[in-house]
Amino acid sequence: MTNLLAARSQMAISLGFHIIFAAIGMTMPFFMSVAHWKWLRTGDETYHALTKAWSKGVAMLFATGAVSGTVLSFELGLLWPGFMEKSGAVIGMPFSWEGTAFFVEAIAIGVYLYGWNRLPKWTHWACGLVVGIAGVVSGIFVTCANAWMNAPTGFDWVNGEAINIDPFKAMFNPAWLQMGLHMTIAAFQATGFGVAGIHAFLYLRNRHIELHKRAMIIALVFGAVASLIMPFSGDVNAKSIAKRQPEKLAAMEAHFHTGAKAPIWIGGIPNEKNRSVRYGIKIPGILSFLSFGNFDAVVAGLEEFPEDEWPPVAIVHSAFQIMVGIGFLLAAVSLLFIIFRIRKKQEYARNWFLWILTACIPLGFIAIEAGWVVTEVGRQPWIIYRILKTADTVTPMPGVVAPMVMFSGVYLLLAVVVTWLMARQIRKLHEDFGAKGEVIGPDTPE
Repeated sequence: MTNLLAARSQMAISLGFHIIFAAIGMTMPFFMSVAHWKWLRTGDETYHALTKAWSKGVAMLFATGAVSGTVLSFELGLLWPGFMEKSGAVIGMPFSWEGTAFFVEAIAIGVYLYGWNRLPKWTHWACGLVVGIAGVVSGIFVTCANAWMNAPTGFDWVNGEAINIDPFKAMFNPAWLQMGLHMTIAAFQATGFGVAGIHAFLYLRNRHIELHKRAMIIALVFGAVASLIMPFSGDVNAKSIAKRQPEKLAAMEAHFHTGAKAPIWIGGIPNEKNRSVRYGIKIPGILSFLSFGNFDAVVAGLEEFPEDEWPPVAIVHSAFQIMVGIGFLLAAVSLLFIIFRIRKKQEYARNWFLWILTACIPLGFIAIEAGWVVTEVGRQPWIIYRILKTADTVTPMPGVVAPMVMFSGVYLLLAVVVTWLMARQIRKLHEDFGAKGEVIGPDTPE
């Protein structure tokens, strides 16, 4: 394994691990705040127990995300010194603002966790809401930095150096809004379905079913709304990519040959050598319409670009297919749930729908991982698009494969520990809530 591949693999593993906790940290506090608000308004002990349980989960996942995020910040400098040397002055501002948002989030979560019976009730509730707002803002600031790598602006590149730097223009680059919104919506979608699926599974086990039903509904409302918005966000993002990074779009759709009425592929295995796609379903004209709003528009194929500047087509195309496929599947489940709610029917509490939700637990997070593969691998071989290549910025230190293996082991151990802690927290919730005399039995009316 080369130094470049080892460094990229370590960064991918670190980011892939961290992004799960970042997505949960951005969104889970809003679920907690809704449950808390319902408790303050109704005095229902079920919502109180749910708020307490979710707040402990938020704290555990926040701590894990903070640690893994800190590792990522160090890896930027240690694995990619050439990148930080060239770009640090340009994109330092979004990282510093992200740090500020992170500190606000950390302070708010500390005040919230220790503020029970110490703060005025609505002030205490507002602290929980601040945790979520700060988390979303923090995530958007980080996405601004990544968006700059895909749409670099705010500087002049002269003799391999960035001069005439405008940090505001760099931060609020042409891609920041689309990517920031898309990531935020994806986080709500993944966390909503993940949390709803866990509570659906616990509901199926017939333990404290009223608590789990209410938890499932809160989470699923967030997840469903995000899922139905997601296709529109994806469309805006795709049109932006078509203008900014045409070779990434071509890799996403395995589009090798320039032409009008460009097709999309459903499935398919790209063959870069033969510049063809096998086993897929070809739908002519759709890529032209999705990219430029015209079925007859000409879409540039990969043949327009030097082959050594192509992204890995098979990886990018497969990840894009996974992301889009999961997105439409979750949107269909969301539509079912919303129809049930509008009709005021209890079908969402039927076993068949609960099993569907249980199966959806990992899907949103898989879609997020696939989306980041499209974003990051689709930009290769550039670390700063059409400015600086990834291979030119990697550390010259030999033996990078060793820390890559070590960090993989650490992340695996952390995943096991966090899973065990969450399972223990669920058991404790059942024990504590059962001790308060909740009736465990048939569903009670909403």
